[in-house]
Amino acid sequence: MSMVDEPLYPIAVLIDELKNDDIQLRLNSIRKLSTIARALGEERTRRELIPFLGENNDDDDEVLLAMAEELGVFVPFVGGVEHAHVLLPPLETLCTVEETCVRDKAVESLCRIGSQMREADLVEYFIPLVKRLAAGEWFTARVSSCGLFHIAYPNAPEMSKTELRSIYSMLCQDDMPMVRRSAASNLGKFAATVEYAYLKADTMSIFEDLTRDDQDSVRLLAVEGCAALGKLLEPQDCVTHILPVIVNFSQDKSWRVRYMVANQLYELCEAVGPEPTRTELVPAYVRLLRDNEAEVRIAAAGKVTKFCRILNPDLAIQHILPCVKELSTDSSQHVRSALASVIMGMAPVLGKDATIEQLVPIFLSLLKDEFPDVRLNIISKLDQVNQVIGIDFLSQSLLPAIVELAEDRHWRVRLAIIEYIPLLASQLGVGFFDDKLGALCMQWLQDKVHSIREAAGNNLKRLAEEFGPEWAMQHIIPQVLEMSSNPHYLYRMTILHTISLLAPVMGSEITCSRLLPVVINASRDRVPNIKFNVAKVLESIFPIVDQSVVKTTIRPSLVDLSEDPDVDVRFFSNQALQAIDHVMMSS
Repeated sequence: MSMVDEPLYPIAVLIDELKNDDIQLRLNSIRKLSTIARALGEERTRRELIPFLGENNDDDDEVLLAMAEELGVFVPFVGGVEHAHVLLPPLETLCTVEETCVRDKAVESLCRIGSQMREADLVEYFIPLVKRLAAGEWFTARVSSCGLFHIAYPNAPEMSKTELRSIYSMLCQDDMPMVRRSAASNLGKFAATVEYAYLKADTMSIFEDLTRDDQDSVRLLAVEGCAALGKLLEPQDCVTHILPVIVNFSQDKSWRVRYMVANQLYELCEAVGPEPTRTELVPAYVRLLRDNEAEVRIAAAGKVTKFCRILNPDLAIQHILPCVKELSTDSSQHVRSALASVIMGMAPVLGKDATIEQLVPIFLSLLKDEFPDVRLNIISKLDQVNQVIGIDFLSQSLLPAIVELAEDRHWRVRLAIIEYIPLLASQLGVGFFDDKLGALCMQWLQDKVHSIREAAGNNLKRLAEEFGPEWAMQHIIPQVLEMSSNPHYLYRMTILHTISLLAPVMGSEITCSRLLPVVINASRDRVPNIKFNVAKVLESIFPIVDQSVVKTTIRPSLVDLSEDPDVDVRFFSNQALQAIDHVMMSS
C-alpha cells in the first residue's frame, strides 16, 4: 500500500468491520474509534467518521452501547469544544433506541459533551436537540430528553428558559408512565438549575402533580424528589410544600412507595429540619416501623439509629424504643437481621442507663435468635455498646451469650466471634480473658471447618501481640506445641500455620528453642502435605533466626526434603532453598 493511500486504510477497515456479521469484530472496531480518529485527524473525523457513525444502523445493543460510551469522550478527536456539536447527531439517534442501557449511556455522553460546549453552541445545537427529543413521537425520545434539561437550562436565553420549563411540565403529564417516571427521577437535577422564584411556583406545582400520579412507580420516584427539592427550598417553604407530601407518602396505598419513604427518611428529615421532624415525622416513622409489609419494616428498621440521632433521647425512648422491642421479635427474620445490624448504634444515643435498662435485654434476645445472620450482626457491633455501658456490665450481661455463640452450629457465627476476640481481649484485660475466653481460643484450633482453624491461628497471633510474648509463652505456646502430635494431619497442618504466624511475634530466641524443633520434627511426617507445609514454614521463619541456625538446622532439613519422592514436597523445599541462598548471597 502506498503512503498516499495509508490514511484511508483505517476508515476502510472500520467500515468493513462495522458491516461484518461477527459481532465481536464490530465491537472491537467501535472500541478502536479513538485510535482510528487519531489516524484520520480532526477534520476527516468530523467530515467522514462521525457522519458514518450517524448513519450506522447496527441492531446489536452491545455495539450501540459501546458507541454511546466512546462518543462521550470524543470531543478532543473532533477538534475540541468549538466542534463538539458534530457529536450530537449520532447520540441523538441513540437516545431513541429501545434498549434502556443504550439510551442511558447516550444521555450520559450528551450531558458530558453539553457541559463542555460553549454557550452559543448550546443555544444553537444542544437546546434544539432537547426540544426535538421532548417532542419525539416515540416515547423513548421523550424519556431520554428528561435527563438533558439540567444541562440545557442554565445557559439558555430567557425565552428558551420559559419554553424549557413548559416542556418539562408537559413531560410530567405525558400519557406514557415511562416518560413521567423519567421526568420524576430527573426533577431534582432540573430543579437545582431553576431560579428560586420559578422553583417555588412552576417546579413545585409539577412536583405536586407527580406525587398524585396514579402509577406507584411514578410516585415512588417522586419520594426521591422530596429530599432533592427539600435541600433547594428555604426551611419555611420546605415545611409548607414537602412535609405534607412525606406524611401522605408514609400512608400511601402502595407498599413500594412506603418502602421508598422508609429508605429515604433520614435524608427527608435533613431536608425539613429537626423541629418538624420531631412533631410531624416521628408519628410517620412509627407507622412505617409497624407497617404490615415486611419489606417496609426492613427499610425502616435499618434507619432506626440514624433517626434516633436526630431526636433527643427522651423522644427516642418514648416513641421509637417500643417499636424496636416489637421488631426484635418480628415474624420476619430479615426484619430482625436489619434491626440487629444497626441497633448497637442506639446505645450512644440513649446513654448508659437507658441502654442497660432497655436495650441490653433486646441485645440478649437477638444474640439468641435462631437465624444466624441476626446473631452475626449483633456480635460484629458489640464494641459500640461497650463504650457506653462499660466492660464490667458487658461481661456480666453479654459475655455468657458470647461464650455460647463460640460453639454455635453455624461456622460463620463462630468465625465472627473469633474475629471479635482480640478487641474483646483488649477491653477485658489479661486476667479476665484468661478466666473466661482462653480455653475457647485453643478449642478453635481443632474446629472441623478450615476457615475457623485458620482464623484461630490469626487470633492467637493478635492475642500474643496484645498481651506480649511472655504471656504467650505461658498460655499459648505449650498448648499449641502439645497439639502438634494430633493424629489427624489437618490439625497438624493448622499447628504449622499457627507457628509461622507466632514466630515473628515471639522473636528469635523462643522460635529457635521452642518452635523450630517442632517444625523440624514435622519434616519427618509420613504425610506429604505436612512436609511441603514444613518447607513453607521454614521459608517464612528463616529471616527471624540467626544465620548459624539456618546453616546447621534449617538448610539441612530442606535439603533432605528436596530429595523427597513427592513432587510437591520437592518443589516447595527447592523454592525455600533458593530464597535462603538468595538472602545469604546478598548479605
